[in-house]
Amino acid sequence: MSGRPEILFPLFAGLETLAGVGPKTAKTFEGLDVEKPRDLLFTLPHSGIDRHKRTSIQGADLPQVLTVEVEVGRHLAPSRKGLPYRVEVRDAQTTFQLVFFHAREDWLKRQLPTGQRRVVSGKVELFDSIGQMPHPDHILPLDEADEIPLFEPVYPLTAGLTQRGVAKAAGSAIGLLPELEEWIDPALRSREGWPSWKAAVETAHHPLSADELAVTAPARQRLAYDELMAHQLTLALARAAVRKGKGVAAISTGGLQSKVLKSLPYRPTGAQERAIREITDDMAQPLRMNRLLQGDVGAGKTLVALMALLVAVEAGGQGVMMAPTEILARQHMAGLRPFTEAAGVVLEILTGRDKGAERAAKLKALKNGDIHILVGTHAVFQTDVEFADLRLAVVDEQHRFGVAQRMELGAKGRAADMLVMTATPIPRSLSLAQYGDMDVSVLDEKPPGRKPITTALVSTGRLDEVVEKLRKAIAEGRQAYWVCPLVEESESVDMTAAEERFKRLRAALGEDVVGLVHGQMPPAQKDSAMASFVAGDTRVLVSTTVIEVGVDVPNASIMVIERAESFGLAQLHQLRGRVGRGDEASTCLLMYQPPMSESGRRRLEILRETEDGFRIAEEDLAMRGAGDLIGTEQSGLPRFRIADLERQSALMALAQSDARKLLADDPDLTSERGQAARILLWLMEQDKAIRLISVG
Repeated sequence: MSGRPEILFPLFAGLETLAGVGPKTAKTFEGLDVEKPRDLLFTLPHSGIDRHKRTSIQGADLPQVLTVEVEVGRHLAPSRKGLPYRVEVRDAQTTFQLVFFHAREDWLKRQLPTGQRRVVSGKVELFDSIGQMPHPDHILPLDEADEIPLFEPVYPLTAGLTQRGVAKAAGSAIGLLPELEEWIDPALRSREGWPSWKAAVETAHHPLSADELAVTAPARQRLAYDELMAHQLTLALARAAVRKGKGVAAISTGGLQSKVLKSLPYRPTGAQERAIREITDDMAQPLRMNRLLQGDVGAGKTLVALMALLVAVEAGGQGVMMAPTEILARQHMAGLRPFTEAAGVVLEILTGRDKGAERAAKLKALKNGDIHILVGTHAVFQTDVEFADLRLAVVDEQHRFGVAQRMELGAKGRAADMLVMTATPIPRSLSLAQYGDMDVSVLDEKPPGRKPITTALVSTGRLDEVVEKLRKAIAEGRQAYWVCPLVEESESVDMTAAEERFKRLRAALGEDVVGLVHGQMPPAQKDSAMASFVAGDTRVLVSTTVIEVGVDVPNASIMVIERAESFGLAQLHQLRGRVGRGDEASTCLLMYQPPMSESGRRRLEILRETEDGFRIAEEDLAMRGAGDLIGTEQSGLPRFRIADLERQSALMALAQSDARKLLADDPDLTSERGQAARILLWLMEQDKAIRLISVG
C-alpha cells in the first residue's frame, strides 16, 4: 500500500484541471472546502429548479421559476437613471415583462430582437398585477433551447462563485470519473438496489427530479454508505490493531466479586449483571478489551466498573480508575472504599496534590504491587508512575479524554484492558461514529430505590416564591443546588452572576447556609466549598455548571436551574441527575425568562416529559444535529459531506457490521473486494486506516 493508486490521480489533481477554473476561482472554491476534483464530486446539489417548458405563465402559482416560449415585443427604455429597462414578451396566453437593471441597451437588442421567438427561463413574480421576470437565467433562440436542463441542480455557493461556474466545474470533474471495482457487498447492493459508484456520482449531480435529491434516493444512499463504510473500516482497523496488541487473559475467580455482592444492600439490576458478564468474558480473552460502558445518570456504572477492577485483581494484576477532576477522583475513592474493604483489597488515590515523601511512598507501593486499585486524575499519566502489573484501566467521562490518551494509559500496562465510562447517553448513530472502534455495554435500567424526580417549569418572575419554598425545605433539613445561568460572553460574567445570586440568597436564607462554587476559583477553595456542602454544613450550593459531572450528595433533593432555556438538553439532564440520589422525593425547577424561543420551550418540555436519557439524547440529536451535540471541535466526529448521521443511523449500523465482517474474512484486505476497499479508503482520504493495514 505504498501510495495513492494511479486510477485516482485525476481526482486528486489541482482544481485548475477543471473547465472554467483558474487560480483565482480555485482559491474561491476553498470557501466550500473544495481543493481538488474529488472534493467537488462529493459536494452535491442541495436542491433543484424545475425548468420543464410550459405554454404560458398564466395559472402558475407565483412567484416561481418558469420556462416558456415567447414572442419578443417592444423595448421600453427607462425614462430616467436608476429605473429598469423592460422588454414586453407574449407567451401562448398572456403578455408579461422581462426586467433588467443596469442593462446595456445594444446588448439587449441583440439578445431580444422585436418580433423574434425566444425561450426564456427565470423567476416570475407579480408586480402591480403584471407578470415580471427580472434578469432571466436563460434567454435562448429556439434551436438552442435544449441547453436548458429540464431539472437544474442548485449547488451550495460561497462568495465569488456562481451556480453556472460550479455546475460547469462539477460537469468537468464528472468527466474524470474512473470505473472503480465494487467495494460494497454484492448481496447488500442488489438488496438495496444501489447503482455503481460512478453511476451514483453522475446521478447525484444530474438529478432528473426532486425525488433524486432526497436522502433516500438510491444514488445518494449509496454515496452516503460509501462515506460511512470508509469511516467504519478505519475504526474497525483501529480496533483490530488494538486487539492485535496481545492482551493478557484476566480470568476471574469470582471470589472478590461475591464478597462485594454480599455487602450490597440490594441486588444489581439485570442490565448491571449483563454488563458485568460482558466485561468479565471480554477480559478473559487473550485480546485487549476496548469497551464503552454507557449508562444514564444513576444507572449504577460505578458498581460495574468496580466488578471489572476486581477481575483484574483476582487475576493477580492491578487496576486504575481515572477521573477528570480531583473532586470526582475523591468521590470515586469514597464510593469504592466500603466495597474494597469488604473484599480486602488495597485502594489508594493519586492526584496532583500528592507531593514529596507521601507521593514517593505511593509510587513505591504501586510498583511493588502493594496497591491493588489506584484511583486518580491526569497525574496517573506522569512517566514516574509505574505499575507492577496493570491489567485494567477504567476511564470516566470519555469526552474529556481523547483517543490518544486512551492509548497512552493502555501503554502503561503491557496490554491493559480498557473500559471507558460515560454518563452521557449517546444515540446509537453517534456512538457508532464516535466509538465504532469499541464494543459497547449499555445500562438501560435504573437501580431499585431511585425515586422519580418531579420536574417543573417556573418563570423568573416567581423567583421570590422559589426562595420561600427553599427556606421551608432547608428548615426540614434538605439541601439544594442553585445553578446560575450560562452567560456566553465570558467566565468572568458567569462568575459575577453567580456571586450576585450567592449574595442575594445569603441575605434571604442566612450567612452560613449558602456556599458558592465557580470556575474562576482556585481548586483548593472549590474543593472546600464542595466538601462543606457534602458534609451538610452549607445547605444551598450556588454554582455555575462545574457541578454537572458526577458529584454525589444523597441529601440534596432540590435542583434550581436559572435561565434553563439557555442550556442544552443533555446538560440539563445531567444537572437534574445530581438530585434524586437519596431517600427523599426530589424536585428540579427549570426557571425560564419569558418569552422563550420555540426550541427553548421544546427542550424544557421534553425534560418535563421524560427522565430517559437515551430518549432525551435522540431528541437532542434531532434538534441540534450531530456536530453540536458533542461539540465538533473535540468530538473526534468525522465530518461527512454526504452522509447525515441524524437521519441515516441505520445505514451507519449496517456499515459497521459490514466493515467488521469484511475484516474478519480478509484482515489484510487482499481479496478482490478487499483491494476495492483499499481504493475506497484512499478515495475517502482515510490515511490513518491506510497506515494501519499491514503493508502488502
